[in-house]
Amino acid sequence: MDQPSRGFSASEIKQRWHNLQTSMRTNNLDALMLTTEPDVRYVSGYLTPFWQSPTRTWTVILPAIGDPIAVIATIGEPLMSTTPIQNIVTYSSPDPADDASKTLIAVLNQLAGDVKKGSEKFRLGVPMGPETTLRMPIGTWHTLQKKCNEIEFVDATHVVQKNQRIKSVQEVAIIRYVAQCASRTFQQIPSVLKAGMSEIDVFKTFKQLALKEGVDDVAFLVGGAERDGYRDIIGPPTERPLAEGDVLILDTGCTRDGYYCDFDRNFSVGTPSKRVMQAHHVAWDATEAGLNIIKPGVTCKDVFNAMQSVMQPHASENTGGDVGRLGHGLGMQLTETPSFTAEDDCVIEAGMVMTLEPGYCYGDGQVMVHEENVLITNTGYELLSIRAPRDIPSIPL
Repeated sequence: MDQPSRGFSASEIKQRWHNLQTSMRTNNLDALMLTTEPDVRYVSGYLTPFWQSPTRTWTVILPAIGDPIAVIATIGEPLMSTTPIQNIVTYSSPDPADDASKTLIAVLNQLAGDVKKGSEKFRLGVPMGPETTLRMPIGTWHTLQKKCNEIEFVDATHVVQKNQRIKSVQEVAIIRYVAQCASRTFQQIPSVLKAGMSEIDVFKTFKQLALKEGVDDVAFLVGGAERDGYRDIIGPPTERPLAEGDVLILDTGCTRDGYYCDFDRNFSVGTPSKRVMQAHHVAWDATEAGLNIIKPGVTCKDVFNAMQSVMQPHASENTGGDVGRLGHGLGMQLTETPSFTAEDDCVIEAGMVMTLEPGYCYGDGQVMVHEENVLITNTGYELLSIRAPRDIPSIPL
């Protein structure tokens, strides 16, 4: 598979500005203030691991009319200047007495002053809703609200999330590539693992294989193994060795250019029991039910119900059948909106990249989770991950 080109063209980044600005004007917003790594990168292409340092506050302000303004620490100016954003205001950091607040306040007040609105306040949109965060000290946020008297801070969650849900051709190419790399890695697992290996060694092996296959990073890897089925899949690996009768799950979010794939695979150590094989069949069949219905125009609730209808008849009173959402959006974050839940009425559109992730509860708190990644096309879907076999693969003893 050909590797997608690195980075994004200036024209694609500027198209994102245009799309957001159109939505902003529709929603009576004068500007957006973006503070998180995915949101800042979405409007700039600014890719750096320096976000792992919590010392600096990074902000991009996108007016409803005009070019964006980056308000960042001086150390970030050389890299930001290589992006389409050319209006860059810097501040010295760390500065315990300020932490960017004075600089940011000055920029915001100047922008609000340039947009004369009579008695109306300047409406600054900030993502505030579910699955958003504000990446700045709470004290800085309070200071902004206090010192920017002519600015009304309003929730812009819908504006940002709705635009980010629809992926461009280049974004899809990146996710497709990393999903294929992870799929090839999973396909190698039965031939490289064996009983007696510790969970820690299993994780190390997966990461090494994935990097060789072409991913930039294995940013997310969780899982574990228990006899007859697992109960916890988000804990770190342990020294526990794989043993006959175990069910192993590995759930990965590998990245390429900062975009994620997100799916898992299950394995039986030795020959699987009938109970384990059946559980895998149920989870796989639930995924198939979701694939059979997913297309533009259906709702997330519709897809949830299709998958849940396969699992629910097999659930007993002591196992339950409700494991929360059964998939979600995917992109620059491991999980994005919308979600496949019984309440989500979001209408699926072409260009969305999503995960189908049914979790079938069985036995004493045991669960079999199955996940695939798909692109929503004009007529249905394209599978981005390589489809798992219906029969659970076996790791030799």
